[in-house]
Amino acid sequence: MKKFLAVLLVLVLAISSFTGCGGKGNDTEDPTAKGEPELTVGFIYIGPKSDGGFSEAQDRGRQAMEDYFDGKVATLTAENVPEEKQEVKSAALNMMDQGAKVIIGTSFGYMDTLEELAQEYPDTIFIHFSGNKMNDTNFGNYFGAMEEPRYLAGIVAGMMTKSNKIGYVAAFPYTELLIGINAFTLGARSVNPDAEVKVVYTNAWVDAANEKAAAEALLAQGCDVLEQHCDTTGPQIAAEAAGAYAIGYNMDSREAAPGAFLTAPIWHHEAFYIKTVQEILDGTWKPESYYGTMADGYVDLAELSDLVTPEAAAKVAEVRAQIEAGEHPIFVGPIKDNTGKVRVQEGETLDRAGIWSIDYLVEGATGASN
Repeated sequence: MKKFLAVLLVLVLAISSFTGCGGKGNDTEDPTAKGEPELTVGFIYIGPKSDGGFSEAQDRGRQAMEDYFDGKVATLTAENVPEEKQEVKSAALNMMDQGAKVIIGTSFGYMDTLEELAQEYPDTIFIHFSGNKMNDTNFGNYFGAMEEPRYLAGIVAGMMTKSNKIGYVAAFPYTELLIGINAFTLGARSVNPDAEVKVVYTNAWVDAANEKAAAEALLAQGCDVLEQHCDTTGPQIAAEAAGAYAIGYNMDSREAAPGAFLTAPIWHHEAFYIKTVQEILDGTWKPESYYGTMADGYVDLAELSDLVTPEAAAKVAEVRAQIEAGEHPIFVGPIKDNTGKVRVQEGETLDRAGIWSIDYLVEGATGASN
């Protein structure tokens, strides 16, 4: 499967280099030049498609998927759609009026509205990123084992820090983010038991100014490596200005802060989009709760920059191979929370359900709101 996706992604990138980027604003490129499309898919984004992070990573996946199908599939996009019922509904209905038979909502807060729409419009397929709701007819969800590349990023941070203070800019203290923070912390402390991860929550998915301010607060506390789970490159820019290191998120964003960028846990959304759209075209699609892994090619760690030491690069390569082979689960006991309570018993390994029940920070991590 992994080799297939690797070849697939190479083909997608090759095609992308010779084609334009579709889906401007709420429209799509005119597909009639290659004949009428067989399917139109609408994408709803919480931020701008050029945010350098979350929404742009989703949109790159959309573009790659559209290029892969080469005229058979058209796409529509709606940007900057807040997590409010009427806004989400209006965006979806507008695209359905333009012929969309599939609606993909890419933010957690869209979940309940898409569930309602799935009930109201049984002939339309609705797919949701990061939520947990679905039905058995026309509503599914997708996410990935981001804990895997987060753990690897933690290894990088743990081996690159000199102060043993690592900063983490996070949007909210939600389960999704706690999983990532914990995986990152476990990775850092696996190679550096003295490493401490200090978390600041911004309480917003997209807020470039506040994300940068949170990063600056962490840098002022002596953090010399920053990680993030927020949508813009603000923390990376702040790290570069302070002469510190930064680890990005969502996509390879080294161009935003080349003097600080080490790597980034990233998404290959096209791996899911291409698979899913092909199933829809073939008439074989069924609602699922997809959870892509590094072995699947859905989540990954971006290529390490030249700032990363050879020792850290070697360790990442070693553990990456183990994770992809299924020999290195991330949450294996004993694991304590940051109050000293044992949360995962020795010999216990958390499965997906156990991972998504995490409601604490592990030992070595502390968090506060900005």
